[in-house]
Amino acid sequence: MKKPTLIIGKKQIILAGMTLLLGAAIYANYAVTASEGIKTTKVVDSKTVNYGEAELVSTSDASSDYFAQARIDRMKSRGEAVETLKSIMNGGDATEEEKSVASEQAANVSGLIETESKVEDLIKAQGFDDCVVYLDGANANIVVKSDGLDTNEAAQIKDILLSEVNVANENIRIVEQN
Repeated sequence: MKKPTLIIGKKQIILAGMTLLLGAAIYANYAVTASEGIKTTKVVDSKTVNYGEAELVSTSDASSDYFAQARIDRMKSRGEAVETLKSIMNGGDATEEEKSVASEQAANVSGLIETESKVEDLIKAQGFDDCVVYLDGANANIVVKSDGLDTNEAAQIKDILLSEVNVANENIRIVEQN
């Protein structure tokens, strides 16, 4: 019967050295913390907080927040639509007909985005503080910052919209936001 031989190689020497270093680090940590003692902190006087309670927050600029948030939401939804159309156009399993339809829809979306911006700028140029325009081809929704929209102002807005887009009168909605 053969007696097993003990071979010490580079890996065993490195492993033993790292084990010794780990032991030395643990001992040094223990020696440093034992000499300092246990650290204590001061007592913190805290208030009781009930999470979930309703809190009234008022701002004087809530309407501009509405318009900013509406623009951000519109931008996100349009961005998602464009990304979906891009994935269809660049997809390997899409037919040529599907790719051409997606390309046409992407062109329509970019045209709607451009028209919305143009109509918003024209409405603001007429003296309105702020507005957001939503177009989807067949419908037009316009939210205008106003303290009281009269029929002449509504007619101005409608005229601006119809100069840029072909939408039926019954599909135009003008909403005022304070």
